Amino acid sequence: MNKVYPDAASALAGIVKDGQLLAVGGFGLCGIPEALIDALQATGVKDLTVIS
Repeated sequence: MNKVYPDAASALAGIVKDGQLLAVGGFGLCGIPEALIDALQATGVKDLTVIS
């Protein structure tokens, strides 16, 4: 199984749904997952709880 994706949108394809709880890496402003945040917004999912 290949877990390396060319971009964040590809990694999220088909796995995010409304109302999910997500735990993401990052610490403060220097470690926030900007590409992931942008890709999540582009999916249109709603009511996410994200723990960083």
